[in-house]
This record gives sequence, C-alpha cells and structure tokens, in this order.
Amino acid sequence: MGICISSSKVKYILVSGGVLSGLGKGITAASLGLLLQSRGYKVTIMKCDMYLNIDAGTMNPLEHGEVFVTQDGLETDQDLGHYERFLGISLSRANYLTNGQIYQYVLDKERALDYGGKCVEPYHHIPPEILSRWQEAGVANKADIVLVELGGTVGEYEGLLFFEAYRRLKLQVPKDVALVHVGYLPAPGNIGELKSKPVQQSISTLNSLGIMPDFVVGRAEKPIDDKRKEKIALASGLPVENIISNPDLDSVYKVPLMLKKEKLDLKVLKKLGLKSNKLNLEKWEEMVKKIDAKKDKVVKIGIVGKYQRSGDYILQDSYVSVVEALRHASVASGIGIELDWIDSEDKKMNLTVVDAILVPQGWGRRGIEGKVKAVKFARENNIPYLGLCFGMQMATIEFARHVLGYQDANTEEADEGTKHPVIHVMDYQKDLIKSKRFGGTIRLGAWPLKIKKGTLLEKIYRKNLVLNERHRHRYEFNNKFKEAFEKKGFVISGTSPDGKLVEAIELKNHKFFVGTQYHPEYISRALFPHPIFIEFLKAAADK
Repeated sequence: MGICISSSKVKYILVSGGVLSGLGKGITAASLGLLLQSRGYKVTIMKCDMYLNIDAGTMNPLEHGEVFVTQDGLETDQDLGHYERFLGISLSRANYLTNGQIYQYVLDKERALDYGGKCVEPYHHIPPEILSRWQEAGVANKADIVLVELGGTVGEYEGLLFFEAYRRLKLQVPKDVALVHVGYLPAPGNIGELKSKPVQQSISTLNSLGIMPDFVVGRAEKPIDDKRKEKIALASGLPVENIISNPDLDSVYKVPLMLKKEKLDLKVLKKLGLKSNKLNLEKWEEMVKKIDAKKDKVVKIGIVGKYQRSGDYILQDSYVSVVEALRHASVASGIGIELDWIDSEDKKMNLTVVDAILVPQGWGRRGIEGKVKAVKFARENNIPYLGLCFGMQMATIEFARHVLGYQDANTEEADEGTKHPVIHVMDYQKDLIKSKRFGGTIRLGAWPLKIKKGTLLEKIYRKNLVLNERHRHRYEFNNKFKEAFEKKGFVISGTSPDGKLVEAIELKNHKFFVGTQYHPEYISRALFPHPIFIEFLKAAADK
C-alpha cells in the first residue's frame, strides 16, 4: 500500500522538532525557504498540525496562538504567516494540513466504498494520503522545492503517521528528500554550559522510527560551540558540518543570515543534488541593517487585547501578525516601537503613558467594556487609534454610545437584546449559528475593498481605490444606523464594491483614527510593510 511520488524535479525538505514545542521550527523553515528562494528556486512551504481539528479556526488563541487566514479563506496555524512574511508569497489551503483533515478524508472515502471493502487502518491508509497532500502542495504552487514543517515534537503519539509518511517517501525517492531536525539545547544556570543530551535523545527517538536526520539545527540561548556540535554529530551519525547553530537573536529576521553563515542552504542543496545558484539576498540584508539602525524617535503603542495574559505571563503569539506588522512599519519608517500590553479587563488600565492605541481582533463579550473605554480615550484625547476587525466594531459602539447618545449600543455578539445593535450578525450567518455550524463558515479570505475618495484611507493607499484585503468575521456594521453616524462626522471610508458592507471607518478632525473590518496585518511583509501601520506609527511620532 502506498502512493508513488515521482522523482522528477520536485524536492522535499521535512522540518521536524525535538525536546519541546515553540522552538522556532516555523522560523527555521521560513528562513531556509528564503535562502533557497534567493538562490533562484521556486519554494513553497506547508505546515502539518497533529490536531484532529479540521482547521485552526475553532482553537483558542491562548491555547494555540493566533489564527492566520490564507488568501483563499482557510484558517491556519500562525506559522503560515511567518512563511508569507519571509518569502513574500501568498499561500493557500494546499499549504496547511491537519490530522483531522486526513482522517475525515479517509473516512469519507470509506463511506463511499472507495477502498473496495477493505479494512481501513491508520498505518496502511493514512500515510499515503499525507504523501499525496505534500505532492499536491508542490503541484498547486508549481514548486521546485516543498518544505514541510511537522508540528509538535518527535515521539508524540499523534504525529507518528506523519513520520511514517516521511519514512516511506525516503524509501521511494531517497535522493529527493532531506530531513532537518530542530532540537533545543538548554543552559541550566547552575551549570553554565549548553547541554546536548536532550537533542541526542530526540534524535534517538527519530532513529526508533526508522529515520535518520540529514541535518540537526540546534536552538539555544547562545551559539553552539564545536564541542557540542561534535557530541551531537557522534550521537546522530552525521558529519559535524551538518550540525547547525541557530542561537537566540534579537530579531527573527536575522535568522536567515545566521543559517547562511552556517551554510545550511548550500549543504541542503548539495544533499538534494541541486545547483548552488548565486545568492541574491541584498534587499533582506539592507532591511536587517535598518532593524539595527538607531531610531531618532521611539513611540509606545498600547495594544488593548484579551488573549495575551496567561497567568503571570504575556503571550504575544495571540497577536503575532499585528506585532510583526508593527515591526515591519518600524523598519520602513525609521520609528522605533515599544509595545505596552494592556489587558482589556484591567479596570486600572493606564492609557496616559502611550503614544497610540491599537485594539486588535477578538470574539465574544469578555473584555468589551475595557476596549470601548480605550477607544473613548483615544477619540477624546486625539490619540492615534487603529482598530482591527473587532477593534473597528468597538470604535463603532463607542461612537454610538458617547456621540450619538445610544447608551445601550452594542454588538449582537455581546447583547442580543440591545435596542441599538450597531454591530449585528451578517444575514447568512444566522442559520449557521442556529445549527451550530461554526467551523470554517464565517466570512474568510481576500475580498475586494472600495475606498472612498478624499479620505485618510485614500491617502494611505495612495489613490489605489480598489484592492483586496483578508477577512475573518461573522458580525458587521449595521447599515440601519449609517445615516445617523455620518451626520455626526463618522466617515465610512471603505466598503465592499456594491456598498453593502462597511469595511473601514475613520473620524474627521482627528490626528489618526482608523478602523478596518479586515485584517491588514495578514498581508504585511518584511520587505513590503502594510501602509496602514506605517502611517499609524508616523501619527504616533507626530507630537
């Protein structure tokens, strides 16, 4: 039983992890992808999550991190955002795979008698379908090289069949595949040196699955010295030059340069039998220089959210695309940023110390009043404000309550009985909610945006009046209140082309007050920052 993958032109690089999750496999994969792309190869990357969820849309951000949305509307793991930001490409549903997708597909085939009455077994029927998805990613993106990141860590039960798929692929086309294993070297404070034993043990676990890594990338607080490399090489049976140091850096955008220094791309190309074309990384290197350049101005951005606090810790992964978009804008504008994480449920939130306020995405009624309070402070004190998706809806509610006088104004998501539902559920969503069809049914993916002439938004987009932006929402501005809002200076600066959906709002006579129903952060790139964030920082720096 198995699927035959042709050994024609497509090469496959698997990136696995050991020791612990959150190592930076996604950044490692994206960085390697950038280096290979910069050598003239068409590269695509996909993420394999081991969850039984069909997609990431129903996962709590505090549990799984931010949900990223592709151009064609799939809710995915945040690593796809890293891939897009590094490679400057738009990915699709072909680039994301979960255990749930595979099992659902196999069971649907079983119900349709596609297996001819055979007993359907995980070991025999799941790996071939995984391999077919890897192949489809290459075909869909017309790629020379397919990078596949395996979520989680080696040895976890739910990931075993993905590693089995790789083992079979290696048997079929041994010259067309490479495995990059990323492991962690801790540095206990009482010892004072990096310890390689955890990485050695994760390699041993790989070996128990019939798999040998081709390269080992060591993640650590400090660079990995030759002695540690030699130990890992001996344990893995690899030449010492295939042990790669990838220490902590002050910016993830410096990782490609570190891997370049370690010659990982050249070594991988040699392993795959590909030419080492000339590297063209000048623009990336220029961007990294700007990261380190001294900033004449530094602004403090207050991010008012509800998914960042976990016990005593602040988890920025819940809003990673927003954070990265701000960093892109910082590099492009030359304005330094300092992020102040403000819990929207904190009754003692101090907004007087920030230069600008950003309210990102969110769901449900929890924390709404704190966000409305933050919007009110920004509006009344001429503080630059940027509201993203939920943040636009909060700006609408605040304006309705304190300018229009609708004291009970709210979103139906938080109060179904409000007499002033200025944010209400989209019509086609009502039946979906009643039947509890939540996963993958909201307004997703890229939709055209029509910008009103003479607005701040037009200046930001520089007269590009129709473009596409990505969405992820179920509720929208209620057009029944549109006239009342506009009479009081509430500007609807962006709509759907037919004018039926409000996509962006702003206020007159304010330094910078913009709300978008869409998510501009999704399409901000390291080399191509989104203009909304650049202008937001400029307004914050304008004292």
